[in-house]
Amino acid sequence: MSEAFAYDSAVPRPSAQIVTLRPPAKTSENIAAGDDRRIDVLGVGISPANLPDVVATLDSWRTKGLKGYVCCVSVHGIVTAQRDPKIRAALNGAQIATKDGMPMAWWCRRSGDAASRRVCGSDLFDAVCRYGIERGYRHYFYGGSPAVVEQLAQRVKEAYPGIIVAGYRSPPFRALTPEEDAAYIAEISASGADFVWVGLGMPKQERWMAQMFGKIEASALLGVGAVFDFYAGTKPRAPLWMQRSGTEWLFRLASEPRRLAKRYLIDNSIFVGLTIRHIVRQGFRRGANKDLGPSRLSA
Repeated sequence: MSEAFAYDSAVPRPSAQIVTLRPPAKTSENIAAGDDRRIDVLGVGISPANLPDVVATLDSWRTKGLKGYVCCVSVHGIVTAQRDPKIRAALNGAQIATKDGMPMAWWCRRSGDAASRRVCGSDLFDAVCRYGIERGYRHYFYGGSPAVVEQLAQRVKEAYPGIIVAGYRSPPFRALTPEEDAAYIAEISASGADFVWVGLGMPKQERWMAQMFGKIEASALLGVGAVFDFYAGTKPRAPLWMQRSGTEWLFRLASEPRRLAKRYLIDNSIFVGLTIRHIVRQGFRRGANKDLGPSRLSA
């Protein structure tokens, strides 16, 4: 079994024990009424919060000893959720489901949040890493190949001087045994990580976070997919103008046509078709959320 692993036992770990809170399940009423609002995008609840709000929320979880997990939801995630009820449940169970893609931001704007902006995994990763340097955030990286995760850890230290990398792990590319799961839970918790960045790809990382939520002693598990490759330098990211115009998918498709053709050509077409049907049947209505399932904040 080829794995990359590192854990810095020399870095002091916090001694305070983190407990897990489980507030009542969200309903259509309390989703629409407060800061926990979700916008229903084809059965998946998307958080309208913008990047500064998400970063502030994550910092609040750490300060208060809460736990949660964060899904960065793209068109691929929405379409996958139509096929797989377990993935839909994992997305709706997340405490934060960000708008990872311009279509999500556009949908939120049409639903009444005029100031809604994209919150993609790369931007979230950068913002949390920068914000946490002076606050002593401890980061753990889980996923990617051994070469990618090692390169990621090194480049993050270079890009963010003073950042604390509590550890990293490249798990095997297969289903883990219960014993392996237990060992990784113990390993990550022992590192004292505040934020566990998960780069297993959609939908594997969403399944993993939903399964591990409440078991790992960290403030947040954050699924960021290809961010590991972007920061490790193994895959290029689209120019800023393509990111902002909603055409980043074309850049990624051109970069990896064999791997991404189905995701972007077929899934995008399905999403457009479902969106047109939604508009014809319902239109975009402000606050038109339904009960999308339980979302628990962990304590």
